[in-house]
Amino acid sequence: MQKIFFVLKRYIPLEKRLKLRYKFRYLLSLFYFRNLSKMALIHKTDKFGTHFYTPHYQRHFRKYRFKKINLFEIGVGGYDNPYIGGNSLRMWKSFFPFARIFSIDLYDKSFLQENRIKLFQGSQVDEEFLYQVVRDIKKIDIIIDDGSHLNEHVISTFKLLFPKLKIGGYYVIEDTQTSYWENYGGSSKNLNKEGTVYTFFKGLIDSLNHEEFILENYEKSYYDKHIIAIHFYHNLIFIEKGVNNEHSNKVRNNQFK
Repeated sequence: MQKIFFVLKRYIPLEKRLKLRYKFRYLLSLFYFRNLSKMALIHKTDKFGTHFYTPHYQRHFRKYRFKKINLFEIGVGGYDNPYIGGNSLRMWKSFFPFARIFSIDLYDKSFLQENRIKLFQGSQVDEEFLYQVVRDIKKIDIIIDDGSHLNEHVISTFKLLFPKLKIGGYYVIEDTQTSYWENYGGSSKNLNKEGTVYTFFKGLIDSLNHEEFILENYEKSYYDKHIIAIHFYHNLIFIEKGVNNEHSNKVRNNQFK
């Protein structure tokens, strides 16, 4: 076996070896099509093992499994190495056999493009760039932020992209532990510090319940109208988009009946 690997390494260029490796992982993952965590391990993504995100993904994304959806993940991975990254994108390609997968990264990752995976180069906080990507994708069913993890970037990107998400879609934010890390703009001492991921998204819980506010002439925000559920897990947030028109049993037009 070692001789085989030596021959492959010596006579097959790196780019070709990597393409073969990624193709082999894709084929292997098909044997575990019911188990997203196993797919994550095969594709070498940290969404399971390092983190434990995939059981939550499998539960929430069940309804999309065999539909023609567009999934947009922020962050390809591999930093500035043009040949490394895209592990989670290939996992999503395996899990969603009819989906188109899109991603952005600061670095040129065009080598990692393949059938049903399209990549763009740019920043997650560049408004003009993001809107161009959205226009290219058109309808987006799932957005996953696995980008810089800087608190300021996470919040800014959500504000830009959540309105572009389809009704019935999910917006997911990974690695939210940076809300507690000072070098990412977070704080472990002040858990209500303005500008952190958790302070921002805990505040959106109120949007779910805006029908209960006793405020004369209250004007609903976009989040009031379109957030129907928020699921908090360890280092992970799911925001479900829909039409939030469930009435209060005691309040009408933000006044007691």
